[in-house]
Amino acid sequence: MGVAVRGELAEFLRSHRERLTPEAAGLPLFGRRRTPGLRREELATLAGVSIDYLVRLEQGRDTNPSPAVVMAIADALRLSDDEKRHFALLALKTNAAPFGELCPSHGAPSNEVRATLRTLLDRVNPTPAFVAGRLSDVLAWNESWRTLVTPLGILDEEHPNLARYIFLNPAARHVMSDWAGAADGQTSVLRAAHPRWGSDPQFVGLIDELRAVPEFAKRWEAHTISLRRPRVARLVHPDAGQLALTLETLTTEDDQHLQTWLPYDETTEVAIRTLLATSLRIVRRA
Repeated sequence: MGVAVRGELAEFLRSHRERLTPEAAGLPLFGRRRTPGLRREELATLAGVSIDYLVRLEQGRDTNPSPAVVMAIADALRLSDDEKRHFALLALKTNAAPFGELCPSHGAPSNEVRATLRTLLDRVNPTPAFVAGRLSDVLAWNESWRTLVTPLGILDEEHPNLARYIFLNPAARHVMSDWAGAADGQTSVLRAAHPRWGSDPQFVGLIDELRAVPEFAKRWEAHTISLRRPRVARLVHPDAGQLALTLETLTTEDDQHLQTWLPYDETTEVAIRTLLATSLRIVRRA
């Protein structure tokens, strides 16, 4: 884990430095530049660290950045709050014990869904809801969510995975009005999971599979982090038409996520109610 996280910290730092323009960093422009991002010496000056020290961080040779240095570099890079937290976590995990013990990384992502969580899924019915694992695997769902998403192709695979669906299933581009936003979100979820699960064979296999897709590879290399927050997703449903859904996510203590799809407007609420009622009538006739 130590080597992997040091590499992740170095890649994160280089990626954000190389895409931050001098103008965005508040620096004047003098002459032509070969690359649009900040030079190392510019970032070092802004963060108040030596160029040599910054080089060691970017090469993964320094494993003990202090909290003050981490925050100074984060501020200089104009990182978002989510990116700052991720950067701090990466820095914390490169440190020697006892700090590493605060971020356990042993074991494998759990795909077992507790009975109480399955009961909760059933209790929120008819609101569509499902449980996802840390690696975006879809682990459990209620009847309303199954009815809603089956025509979309999300459950086509034996072991459904949201990231695979978005990047590998052509239907996703037709279903999601903002496919790029959904792609950004799923890549961010996996990036956030990398410090803990980056050496897990299941995680490595998933990332290797997705990196064959240019749209994912580009986003993966950008190291953009944005944590799960309520957002409105707009879908084009073959039976229910245009849907606007508020995605509300609750994280459990075992690193799973229960997400509900709440109608954002009255049109969506009526469309989903009609779809579920139609499905129930068909089941009763059968």
